[in-house]
Amino acid sequence: MLRCRCSVKTESIYVEKKAYTSKYTDERLVEINEKNRRSRVGALREHSEWIETLRTELPKFIPFLRDTCGLSFRGRILEIGAGDAWLSAEISKLPGVVEIIATDVSPRRLKEDAPRVFRLLGARADKITRMPADFHHLDFRDSYFDFVVCSAVLQDAANIVQVLREVKRVLKPGGRFVAIREPVWPLMKLKSRTRLVEALVTTGVNERYYSLAHYKEFFKQAAMPIEVKRVTLSSGLKYFFDQVFNGLTHARYAFIGVKRSRST
Repeated sequence: MLRCRCSVKTESIYVEKKAYTSKYTDERLVEINEKNRRSRVGALREHSEWIETLRTELPKFIPFLRDTCGLSFRGRILEIGAGDAWLSAEISKLPGVVEIIATDVSPRRLKEDAPRVFRLLGARADKITRMPADFHHLDFRDSYFDFVVCSAVLQDAANIVQVLREVKRVLKPGGRFVAIREPVWPLMKLKSRTRLVEALVTTGVNERYYSLAHYKEFFKQAAMPIEVKRVTLSSGLKYFFDQVFNGLTHARYAFIGVKRSRST
């Protein structure tokens, strides 16, 4: 007998999956990735600074994506590499969003971290289903999602083009892929690469650090048209500073890919 999910489901559901990795990410690498990531950033995520970032800074991305990028999230949404799923939490509050599936290669982060973030951010957790998944091989049927989203995730991929091809496959025609907070190598290297990479690793970003041209080429190889938007979440004088120097001394962009409709 079918039950109405809106009246029965009040919390996020976690779906256990044992076999979800692909040839790009075997079980051993999943264990190593989880151990290393937690040792690097576990303490930081419990720190008050991370809580403050969750509450005040990261939620600014939703108005930015709406007002600057013209995106109206709706329907069924997939988050890849969700981690503690803060982005799913924020998107769940939007009235046009019906369902979100938050996926990550780390079951522990989905099980333990995500529910705490949902409570902290006041998420509509009843809209969110959590399940482990390898973004190189998504276990969903073709043309299933209206949007696929991610935050600081593509740089973790063993094969970014393969990830983008999988994203395009599961998107409906005309659907959007939205990638934010990807580390992008700026044009002016004010610090040595070694020092900057060391700083990134301590905050959970790995050593793969691509330029904007690299990302554009990845999307081109995946045959997914891309729009690049400069990300500026500040206001006042800092807004103008960020607008002028974005891409030079720092590089903050949103990547918006589209799956062409069958008529185009």
